[in-house]
Amino acid sequence: MIRAAVIGVGSMGKNHARIYNDMEDLDLVAVSDVDGELAKKVASRYKTKSYTEYGDLLAEEELDLVSIAVPTKLHHQVASDAMERGLHVLLEKPIADTLPNAQEIVRRAQEHGLKLMVGHVERFNPAVTELKRRLDEDQLGKSFQIHVRRLGPFPHRVRDVGVVIDLATHDLDVMYHLTEADVVRVYAETEQEIHTHHEDSLSGLLRFDNGVVGVLDVNWLTPTKVRELYVTGEKGMFVVNYLTQDLYLYENEYVDSDWDRLGMLKGVGEGNMIKLRIKKREPLYIEIESFVQAIMEDAQPEVTGEDGMRALALAQALVESGREHRVMEF
Repeated sequence: MIRAAVIGVGSMGKNHARIYNDMEDLDLVAVSDVDGELAKKVASRYKTKSYTEYGDLLAEEELDLVSIAVPTKLHHQVASDAMERGLHVLLEKPIADTLPNAQEIVRRAQEHGLKLMVGHVERFNPAVTELKRRLDEDQLGKSFQIHVRRLGPFPHRVRDVGVVIDLATHDLDVMYHLTEADVVRVYAETEQEIHTHHEDSLSGLLRFDNGVVGVLDVNWLTPTKVRELYVTGEKGMFVVNYLTQDLYLYENEYVDSDWDRLGMLKGVGEGNMIKLRIKKREPLYIEIESFVQAIMEDAQPEVTGEDGMRALALAQALVESGREHRVMEF
């Protein structure tokens, strides 16, 4: 049996505990949270141990892996302490609050020969997985633009970072995953309307080195949740609804394989709209399965520490661009 623990059992961590408890060949040994009553409640539900101090958990329990779902500013310290105990780490995104701290986390994992996976859960959304497969098969032809809308109400749980670090990192990682291209420059307009310390609205642009343009519309100001991704290319447009795990293809009626001048003059016509079949599953369950499998097979995790650093670096560049009102070059 693989022995697991969860440090931080708030809105995300409690779901890590639930999934570990449900998995075969895995033993949820303990959970920890600074809110002792919350830790006891979660532990009681899954008939396991609870701790208020995560250091006591690490010192007293025999473990193989740990999920860390604490506030972002604590990621560096908690992950470092866990790896010093020889534990594989699944670290909720973003990887850290600063790039130096993220680099230190990755370095420690490499030094100790441990698996480090960053919880960019949207990578494991079945609709994104199917979209990636179809893009890799060139079903869209050349991609022109990826546009993401991630909107919703203000989450009172988040105080240590703004909407760019907390939410936009999801989409920065997905954009890289889909394009497999590096970003050459970014520009952002950010606003602070409700959050006491950080930005809560982002309108961002990215240019990838393969020519794709990324558009980010992310905020904590919208009274309903919107989670959508659009990929526009030669042969049409794919649309993902993250929440419902639906994937649509809007075909371009005029398809010219070379996208030559004649094709451009024809314009773009409205073709068929196809709802594609998706086998729906909980993305977090797939993510944790993937992490456990990487440990068992001694394989590289699907989302590496380097992936986490890339998303964080881009997010920080967007924050800086919004603050200084200038284009950031890479």
